[in-house]
Amino acid sequence: MSEKAYEVAHLDELDRYPVDDEGLLWRPVRRRLGITAFGTNAYTAEKGDERVVEEHYEKDGHEELYFVASGSARFVLGDDEFDAPAGTLVHAEPGTRRGAVATEPGTTVLAIGAKPGVPHEASAWEETFLVFGLYRSGKEREAREQLEAVLAQYPNEWQGYYNAACFEAMTGNDDDAVAQLRRAIELDPLAKEWAAKDEDFDTIRDRPDFPK
Repeated sequence: MSEKAYEVAHLDELDRYPVDDEGLLWRPVRRRLGITAFGTNAYTAEKGDERVVEEHYEKDGHEELYFVASGSARFVLGDDEFDAPAGTLVHAEPGTRRGAVATEPGTTVLAIGAKPGVPHEASAWEETFLVFGLYRSGKEREAREQLEAVLAQYPNEWQGYYNAACFEAMTGNDDDAVAQLRRAIELDPLAKEWAAKDEDFDTIRDRPDFPK
C-alpha cells in the first residue's frame, strides 16, 4: 500500500490467480488495497459455468456480502436458490449455507466479510488461495514459500494443514500429504469429511494410511 491516505484500483488491474483447473480466478482485493478492517476478494468465472462462490457455512459469526459485479450467478442460500444478475447484492448471515455458480462467461463476484465487533484477521483460507494461485501459475517455489509462511502464521488452524496436504498431493509428495492431512484432522475432525470428497486426494486415497 502507498503512503497516500487512499488507494484506487480498477477490477481489471487486480492480480489473477487460478483457483482450480476449471477456470475460476481469485482476484485479491484486500491485499491490493491494504485493507485491514474486513476481508474482501473477487472471483471471476471465465467460462461461465464455474462455482464462483464455494458452498460453505460461516460457523464463527462472520457476516458476508456478495456483489455480482458482472455476468450472472445462481446462488444457494439455505434451502433457497435464485438468479443474481450483475448489480445484485446478496447478504448471508452467520450460519447460513451459501454458494453460487456462474451462469454467464466472465461473471465476477465481490465478496466482503467480517465478524461483528472483532478486529479482522486475514484467514488461513485467503493465505492459502495465494499458494495455489502461485502453483497454478507455474511458480512452485514461491508457492511452497508462501505455504511455509501460512503454517508458521497459523500453527493451530486446520485449514493451513489441510491445504498443505492438498499441495503435497498435487506435487507428488504423498507421505507429506498424508502427514499434513492427519494433522488437520487432529485439529478439526471436519477435515476428514472434506478429504473424503476432495479430488486433490484421489492419487493417494487408496493408501492404507490415508485417513478414512
